[in-house]
Amino acid sequence: MKNTITILSSVCIMVVLSACSSTRVTSSWRSEDAINVNSRKVLVLGVMNNTNERAIKEHMEQNLVADLRSVGINAVAASSEFSPKAFNNMNENRAMRSLKNKGYDAVMTIVLLDKSKERVYNPGTVMYEPWGYYNRFWGYYRTMYGRVYSPGYYSTNTSYFWESNLYDLSNNKLLYSVQSKSFDPSSYQSLGREYAKQVINDMDKQGLLVKK
Repeated sequence: MKNTITILSSVCIMVVLSACSSTRVTSSWRSEDAINVNSRKVLVLGVMNNTNERAIKEHMEQNLVADLRSVGINAVAASSEFSPKAFNNMNENRAMRSLKNKGYDAVMTIVLLDKSKERVYNPGTVMYEPWGYYNRFWGYYRTMYGRVYSPGYYSTNTSYFWESNLYDLSNNKLLYSVQSKSFDPSSYQSLGREYAKQVINDMDKQGLLVKK
């Protein structure tokens, strides 16, 4: 019985933890000039300079590219087209010329605005079978003696705050901007998938995607 209760408790904890991993859009804006997005060749560019953020950058770019392509937008991940420091020594004119020479007429950035961690205490729990054990001493004694106690513990929750901007390279204007928050993702892969899904859903709500 103890083993069964312990296993069930572990499964419940895993389900709860997995359900906590989520991304939500907090705000977004679109320009009146944001039309025919589907006809553009878009470079998806993660703006993350730290070496330890490179894995996040690649997952974010690749997942957003995949979802943009799924709705008919010709998108390419910057990590597959340019080196991590490709634009470091370029001025604006040279960078624009490099992008246009490769056929890009729009850039969608992914910026990690902030990353915060919070230490949270999770109180202990007691699990037992709640049947009529109060009526008899022995039933009460055996139930209380056989209960399973899970001690409290500390956990660290991580929040990511993102911003993505879509720029028209022909006139260097902002077409669309979306801000979002990711709470305690289980992995970089899930973080990228959830982020891309929420951005695409918001772009659709904003009327940026041509219905097929």
